[in-house]
Amino acid sequence: MKVLLAGEIDAEWRRELAAAMPEATWLDAGEADAALVANPPPGALAGQPRLRLIQSLWAGVDRLLADPTLPAGVPIARMVDPAMSAAMAETALWATLSLHRGFFAYAQAQREAVWRVHAQRRADEVGVLVLGQGEMGRAAAERIAQQGYPVRGWRRSRRHDDTPLPALLADAAIVINLLPLTAETRGLLDAGFFARMAPGSAIVNLGRGAHLVEADLLDALDRGHLRHAVLDVFQTEPLPAVHAFWRHPSVTVLPHAAALTDARSASAGAAANLRAARDGRPLAHRVDRARGY
Repeated sequence: MKVLLAGEIDAEWRRELAAAMPEATWLDAGEADAALVANPPPGALAGQPRLRLIQSLWAGVDRLLADPTLPAGVPIARMVDPAMSAAMAETALWATLSLHRGFFAYAQAQREAVWRVHAQRRADEVGVLVLGQGEMGRAAAERIAQQGYPVRGWRRSRRHDDTPLPALLADAAIVINLLPLTAETRGLLDAGFFARMAPGSAIVNLGRGAHLVEADLLDALDRGHLRHAVLDVFQTEPLPAVHAFWRHPSVTVLPHAAALTDARSASAGAAANLRAARDGRPLAHRVDRARGY
């Protein structure tokens, strides 16, 4: 099986992929039977009439689907890596603990050499809402709930329970976004969304930068309606050095590092899907192009 590698695939990925599927022929150019991609440039898969599968090495496929030259009718599969889901759950739990216990405020106090003790609530008094109930959303919700937090979930396609989103937002002290990016969720975290959040609550965006209207978040923080924001993804990446988020006292910035794909475990999953495509078997984690994930 000839497999085209396209995009940000470094030497480590190549070693792990070759070890996971030694029978494959790995190509950087030329006609292939399948493609393994990681944020490929537009047009990278044009002129590939034999493709049976486009396997993404990233969990998100929004940028891939935005390529107008993407071959029509070819199955696309996204990466679901158990190690990546576990890492995302760890980051979501870290953000929850830090917001609940005021650790970001203590870090700011240290920079100002101020000795100040904040009131401490119990975990069962801090409601957490997780937006998105895919693999990562479920993993995050389960990990946080294990620590005693009351956790509720919401998904765009249907409610996880019978409570509408505005009521869920009003009851949550911490809102964590892990939704996929679609036409319906783009710009979801806007002024209206923040207005429905409880005063003094916090937002954690681990989804996509395009979910967030950045100016609306800054306004909600500056007015004191929201207490803090933990942001891992941005409209422009790397985040420009002049951006207000870098120096805002109520914003914690991560460099899109909440959960990195583990090349070892992900290569095994990619190889399994490549063999399934080769043998005509059902694919795992196939993307619905119409839904966008």
